[in-house]
Amino acid sequence: MQSSIQDLRYPIGKYLPQPFSEQQKKEWLHDIKYLPEMLEHSILNLDAAQLDTPYREGGWTAKQLVHHIADSHINAYTRFKLGLTEDNPIIKPYEENLWAELDDVKNLPINISLTLLHALHARWHEAIKKLPAEAWQRTVVHPEHEKKFTLWHFLGMYAWHGKHHVAHITSLRQRKGW
Repeated sequence: MQSSIQDLRYPIGKYLPQPFSEQQKKEWLHDIKYLPEMLEHSILNLDAAQLDTPYREGGWTAKQLVHHIADSHINAYTRFKLGLTEDNPIIKPYEENLWAELDDVKNLPINISLTLLHALHARWHEAIKKLPAEAWQRTVVHPEHEKKFTLWHFLGMYAWHGKHHVAHITSLRQRKGW
């Protein structure tokens, strides 16, 4: 039973950092650029009851996942901008589980977050698509983990993050026959 819960939590596996390469950068930038379309496709034609279905027992609903991706990627965009403009800035952690319970997540339709993600990812992709190799080694400090992370690590992590949550929705659809 534990392994099936684990599989549902990480339908594409956990994030595995990769060494810098132009090919990997191209793939991850593609993931950043096209996440809003992938997410929009994953929720296409789901009704309110389906959107209010958790992707696993004890997990977030599809609606919460959509809003969470917007929340998370707003923070990611800010972290990138700080990392590009400051030397080793300390980034601000946030309580994602508490954010997922706020009234904007509960009351607003997902199209608000989808619209936000389209604009945000266009900005984010434009800001980072032409960065030279050395810029990817710039760092930010995550106080919760008490360590520095490179922008390269964050690029991979957030490229994975979007696909990870899209897979939560698509695997839910597959299991439910939606």
